[in-house]
Amino acid sequence: MNHPAELAVHQYMENATNGKSTMSEDTIKQVGQDVMNALQRQFGGGNKRDGFAFRMSNVGRPSCQLWFEKNKPQEALPKPTTFVMNMMLGDIVEAVFKGILKEAGVQYEDSKRVTLDIGEDSPQRVVTGEYDIVIDGAVDDVKSASDWSYRNKFESFDTLKSGDAFGYVSQLAGYARASGKKAGGWWVVNKKDGNFKYVP
Repeated sequence: MNHPAELAVHQYMENATNGKSTMSEDTIKQVGQDVMNALQRQFGGGNKRDGFAFRMSNVGRPSCQLWFEKNKPQEALPKPTTFVMNMMLGDIVEAVFKGILKEAGVQYEDSKRVTLDIGEDSPQRVVTGEYDIVIDGAVDDVKSASDWSYRNKFESFDTLKSGDAFGYVSQLAGYARASGKKAGGWWVVNKKDGNFKYVP
């Protein structure tokens, strides 16, 4: 295990498996509210998926990909019909996992929108985003992953960094810099079987 909180979560989940864990009404309401907010964000209309802007979630992607998204968006393949469902699965995993952390006694600061000033020389002066949680003064991201990504990409920081097509490392670094906190790591949940781990 790479984080002290992992043990607390495993113990809570073992108790839940044995029918010995409870979840408070406050936590259940918060998880429900987070899922409702995600539904509104993904399905509520007005979600501008076509306009280009630098965001924390895309700054680490390959520069050629970003160039095409900005300058020739009409040449991009259309997003699959499963795109929004995939986003929702990630939102649901994050909401439930944060509820589990809370019930396991792990203290954390909840998500917060942050802004990073990238300088006057840039046509877009700031980059914004919303980090997931802060534990012990370090910014952490909660990710849902396919079984292959869980086992191969999220094996360690080095394996993630070496094949980081989604820019997760840059995203976390941006959140940390914008918030004035340390970069922590990734809480990763395997969508296939519910396994989870912390990658520092």
